[in-house]
Amino acid sequence: MGAGTGAYRLDMTIDPDTKDWTWVLERPCPECAFVASAVTGPQIPRITRECAAAWDGVLHREDVRDRPAPQVWSPLEYACHVRDVCRVMDRRARLMLSEDVPTFPDWDQDETALRERYEEQQPAVVGQGLQSAAEAIAARYEAVPDGAWDRRGMRSNGSAFTVLTLGRYFLHDVVHHLHDVGA
Repeated sequence: MGAGTGAYRLDMTIDPDTKDWTWVLERPCPECAFVASAVTGPQIPRITRECAAAWDGVLHREDVRDRPAPQVWSPLEYACHVRDVCRVMDRRARLMLSEDVPTFPDWDQDETALRERYEEQQPAVVGQGLQSAAEAIAARYEAVPDGAWDRRGMRSNGSAFTVLTLGRYFLHDVVHHLHDVGA
């Protein structure tokens, strides 16, 4: 599949990811080898920035729009998703730091990919947005006061997070998708 092809034709759709990935907080990911439980709060900003920098090279690849298989996102689509994960997790961390045990608004990543037409976005613009979003969440985590790492928040499905575990969960997503695109 070459640049400019319609990635969301009916025969090219992605199966929605309905897995509950919170298990990565308890054990290493067998696919990307990330060990979320080993990450300390103060490491989150550095790792976030390092991962965001790695996306620059991915977004300059000739195959950035090519799906490795019809049911697998292209590197561009993954980059759009990571940009949006940074934004969503930054909002969730902000809520946890400003409210007592907030429930996060639901986010349908698959619906977002379709609505935002990830496959049609421009790699340079996506890269700028990803860098900006990553910097925002990195700065948010740099500013977490010492006594706030255990502040809690909830997903609508009942999954509970602390500021620290949300950061670890977020980092797994960012690291894992770099693995997905071979970076």
